[in-house]
Amino acid sequence: MAHQLQEMPTDWRRALAIVAHPDDLEYGASAAIATWLDDGRECVYLLASLGEAGIDTLAPAEAGPLREREQRASAAAVGVSTVEFLGHHDGVIEYGTALRRDFAAAIRRHRPELVLTLNHHDTWSFDGSVFWNTPDHRAVGRATLDAVADAGNRWIFPDLAEEGLLPWDGVRYVAVAGSPRSTHAIDASSGLDRAVASLLCHRTYIEALTKEDPETYCRRFLEGNMKAVSERFGGRSGVAFELFSR
Repeated sequence: MAHQLQEMPTDWRRALAIVAHPDDLEYGASAAIATWLDDGRECVYLLASLGEAGIDTLAPAEAGPLREREQRASAAAVGVSTVEFLGHHDGVIEYGTALRRDFAAAIRRHRPELVLTLNHHDTWSFDGSVFWNTPDHRAVGRATLDAVADAGNRWIFPDLAEEGLLPWDGVRYVAVAGSPRSTHAIDASSGLDRAVASLLCHRTYIEALTKEDPETYCRRFLEGNMKAVSERFGGRSGVAFELFSR
């Protein structure tokens, strides 16, 4: 029998969400983010790439700016006003010190207590099937976990301090969305409609992904995921995370 999910902690105020592509947060985590914002918390989005390689029918030079616009609208739909892009190349993001440094700099700049990222494991599962995770998700998720420690160590990337980004060791939690090893969840039923609206903002991507009506597709997908969480969360519609405490 699958273990029951624990309540997500609430003893934090500022969050930084670090993911690889536009739409990564909208396939579930945005409902939780909307709920957190309702409670007076803050969240900033940091995206490693523009997602320019994500639409087969659009060349990257055209897709990148379009997906950036869709992501900014998507963030606004849940109430997030600050969205930053690092400009790494979609599909070939490399784990390494350069990526860790970029993330550590952002953590020092925004000084969150909770950092949110996407599944860094080799696989992910959906509807009982197991799929190989993408290189970008693995690289970004793992670099995020490492950058949390880097951000608090003044002797790692010392040039950041010279630029005015002083060490920040205040991250208390790292929450991994979409993980096959979820441990915690938040009741996000109040954020569902905004999450649907947020995912719908990625209309160009969704229309290239499925022939289903976009609104029907978005609501079915998000409601299905939240219902699956409810089976391990006391019947409550939720968003699940693998939580690392520090």
